[in-house]
Amino acid sequence: MNSIIKLKFSEKYDQHHATQYLIKHQDGLARRLSHKRDEQLARRALQLAGEPQVVLDLPCGAGRFWPLLAQMPSREIIGADNSASMLEVASLAQPADVVKRVRRLQMSAFEIDLPDNSVDSVFCMRLLHHIGDASHRMALLRELHRVSRDSVIISLWVDGNFKAWKRKRLERQRAAEADQYGYQNRFVLPAATVEAEFKKASFTVQDHLDFIPLYAMWRVYVLRKR
Repeated sequence: MNSIIKLKFSEKYDQHHATQYLIKHQDGLARRLSHKRDEQLARRALQLAGEPQVVLDLPCGAGRFWPLLAQMPSREIIGADNSASMLEVASLAQPADVVKRVRRLQMSAFEIDLPDNSVDSVFCMRLLHHIGDASHRMALLRELHRVSRDSVIISLWVDGNFKAWKRKRLERQRAAEADQYGYQNRFVLPAATVEAEFKKASFTVQDHLDFIPLYAMWRVYVLRKR
C-alpha cells in the first residue's frame, strides 16, 4: 500500500473549502455549462465502459456526479474521498434519494480500503492533473487497477490544444499561480506520456473524450484492464 503518499492540496479541504468547491461548480452560467459538458463526457464514458453496475467514485468531492451515476437504478455507487468534510458536504448538497444509494467512505486514492477486483469501474475525475510526480501517478494507477474488475474512467489535462499552448507560455508565472501553500498543484501532461503510463500500469486505452477538441485541456480516458 502507498500510505506515505499525500498530496498537499488535499489538506486544505476543511468544511469551508469543501463548501466553496461545491459552490464553484454552480457559480455563473459558464460554470453551469461546464458542469453540463462534464456530465456529457461522463455519461458517454460510462456507456463506453459498458454501463458498469458497481462504480467507485473516487475522489467524489461534493458528489456532483452522484445524480448522474444514480440514473441507472440498479447501479451500486461507492462515493469515497480523502476529506471527511467533502463527504459531509456531498451528503447535504445532493438529493436525498441519491445520497441514500451511495455508500460513503473516507479514504485516499493511493490506499483504497477495498479488496482486489471489488468494483466494475473506478470513476476518477479531476485528480490526476494534480499529480506532477510520475511515481505518484503510477502508484495511483496501480491502485485503481487493483480494485477495478474491468475499467477505469479518468480525467486529466493534456497538451496538444490551445489552452495548453497558452499555459505553457505562462510557465514563468507558475510561482505566482501557486496558492498560499506554496506549491504548484496543477499539471499539463503530454498525452503520449500519460498513455505510456497507462500501459505500464497494465491498462489499455479504449477511447478518449475531449472537453472541446483542440481547445480545452480536459480529456477523459476510458481504460480497460489487461
